[in-house]
Amino acid sequence: MRKCAFLSMDCLDEFEVYDDLVEPYLNQQGFSVDTVSWRNKVVDWDQYEMVVIRTPWDYQDAPEAFLAVLEQIEHSRAELQNSLDIVRWNIDKIYLRELEQLGVRLIPTQWQNRLSDIKITKAQIDAFFSAFDTQEIILKPRISANADNTFWLKAKQDVDLDGLNTTFSQRDFMVQPFVPEVVENGEYSLFYFNGEYSHAILKTPKKDDFRVQEEHGGSLNRVSPDTSLVDAANKCMQAVQSVHAMPLYARLDLVKFNGEYCLMEAELIEPSLYFNMDAKSPERFANAMIARLK
Repeated sequence: MRKCAFLSMDCLDEFEVYDDLVEPYLNQQGFSVDTVSWRNKVVDWDQYEMVVIRTPWDYQDAPEAFLAVLEQIEHSRAELQNSLDIVRWNIDKIYLRELEQLGVRLIPTQWQNRLSDIKITKAQIDAFFSAFDTQEIILKPRISANADNTFWLKAKQDVDLDGLNTTFSQRDFMVQPFVPEVVENGEYSLFYFNGEYSHAILKTPKKDDFRVQEEHGGSLNRVSPDTSLVDAANKCMQAVQSVHAMPLYARLDLVKFNGEYCLMEAELIEPSLYFNMDAKSPERFANAMIARLK
């Protein structure tokens, strides 16, 4: 039997994972699947025909080490998906600025470098509120996953300056106005395999939270996206493909802002693809993988 691998992390006990739903369809086409931690230093990558980055949801803690492992895979006989070039481009959220230049609508953003010896002050926080003409803002690292180290600040509340300065002393970060739509109606995710639309879901946070991930108490619902949402997502995919070769998988997270669908993120490294939300999606993904090998 031919072999492929799903690249993961050491322990997924605290996460919801659905990649096992794909395995039967790969088995039917003559492939066995190993789930392999990216931190395993003794893996022979040459034994695999394809290595698919799936659940390495701690890579943001050591991005350079993670990229070094991907380089090893890229230089083996295994085909890495998504490719190293795509990962390098997508790993820092400043890629969004390039998509914006290609006509993709984004949430207004200020891009900030890591603080080093400079400290964030209350005056600077107030300046962010003023710049976006809002009472609520989001600060998050440019390299992040699972909403880690993300701050939701409100103008009328005390700010944990020590926490901000500790978090962003060694991390480039970004500042955006808080999007009430995320809390009020949720965030949409549309999934594409080999550039073809597969399915869509709506993710909503629990009460008094803004994080939509299941691990943070968020809930999921399968949806049929309206035409304007599909058009916005397709435009995002076209922009991505104008920068890089078509990715094996993409998850586009969009939300309404000022009445228009805006891209929050184009997830091309390790997004959950929520195979549990669409019965046909695991088979579609397996077929997309096989098509790559052919």
